Amino acid sequence: MAEIKAFKGMRYTDNGGTLNTLVCPPYDIISDAQRESYIEKNPYNIIRLELPKGDDGRYREAGDTLGKWLDKEILACDVEDSIYVYEMQFTANGARRSLKGFVTLVKLTDFSEGIVLPHEETLSKAKQDRFDLMSETFCNFSQIYSLYRDENNSVYGMIDGCSKGAPDMEVTDGDGTVHRMWRVSDGNTISKLTRAFADKKLYIADGHHRYETALNFHRSLCSSGKAVPGDDSGYVMMMLVNMENNGLVVFPTHRIVHGLSEFDSEKIINECRNYFTVAEAPDEGRMQAALNKAYDEGKKAFALYVGAGKCFVMTLKDETAVKKLLPDMSDAYCGLDVSVLHSLVLERIFGIDKENMANQKNLGYTRSREEALRAVDMDGADCSFILNPTKVSEIRDVAAAGEKMPQKSTYFYPKLITGLVMNRFGER
Repeated sequence: MAEIKAFKGMRYTDNGGTLNTLVCPPYDIISDAQRESYIEKNPYNIIRLELPKGDDGRYREAGDTLGKWLDKEILACDVEDSIYVYEMQFTANGARRSLKGFVTLVKLTDFSEGIVLPHEETLSKAKQDRFDLMSETFCNFSQIYSLYRDENNSVYGMIDGCSKGAPDMEVTDGDGTVHRMWRVSDGNTISKLTRAFADKKLYIADGHHRYETALNFHRSLCSSGKAVPGDDSGYVMMMLVNMENNGLVVFPTHRIVHGLSEFDSEKIINECRNYFTVAEAPDEGRMQAALNKAYDEGKKAFALYVGAGKCFVMTLKDETAVKKLLPDMSDAYCGLDVSVLHSLVLERIFGIDKENMANQKNLGYTRSREEALRAVDMDGADCSFILNPTKVSEIRDVAAAGEKMPQKSTYFYPKLITGLVMNRFGER
């Protein structure tokens, strides 16, 4: 099963400045303006390596910059092989929470082997970008976020025991999330952790593109004779979190429909009545209350917003409806809210095919409910769909069935911060 190992993490030294000015959120949620603001605060911010900008030479420039920072000892690799316990304290849904896992290397295996399991589809453009960056830097600058099963909390007990003292690193991000990290180099602890994962599978929560890219990059090095199976490029840096952790939070990703040649809200609603009980919600608050109730009761429901305050909550009548359309898919997949929405509404009623969804031709995504509503009222979108979050157990069951959810089915919160520890596995 999963093979993990300690590594000599690459970290910032005091030469780089205050750590809070050196880290950044995940590259794929940072705007150009935000990127510039990070660099203005500190020219050594990790964003210059993780998200290079410019012409076709931007990836090589990132590699050159990395080399200069290593020469100037802005960055340095730890002397001892270590794992890195990582805790996030944050506020979600009105409550203060804590989530603790650890950062380690994981041996890359093909999804078909059933050791590391995906749960979402990926987009090719993002994978090419990460491949080009890896080709010039030979680094993982950010961790892939994965889950594992640990019903008796034996692994959590070990890492929790390693993080009782003061952390080696601590920063607070713009959302108020506190990120703490402890370096653990004790050989006995690392050995116990390694053995504990010998019978575990890993479920990717966030970072599908980076995992597939790391696997493809290792294979390309092997095929060109620059690496052999199992060497350092055959591992990738991951943050591993217990699936039973009470701090796990998954937010929904809402859908925005735009650019349809024809859109008749009354006709759409009438067609939806074939599959759903449709109830108009008089305001946003009662819409959300109805969705919360459906979530708690295990019903499949989402809300359709057509503008001017008009919102309709749709609850699936026949929970086997998707299975009838997709008999070869698992019950886990067919029972997802996003599967219900995509299969019965977006494809069957709206006529948006899977390719257009993947290319975001008629479909946009947002975590913000307010943005989904505003897109219709202010930005000319045809309509939007407000969803409930996917349950962690649903993610596990779909992955275990060897299937993938539609893109943007989950949004794990909070996002891991980039720049606390990195993995340098070679030189160009």
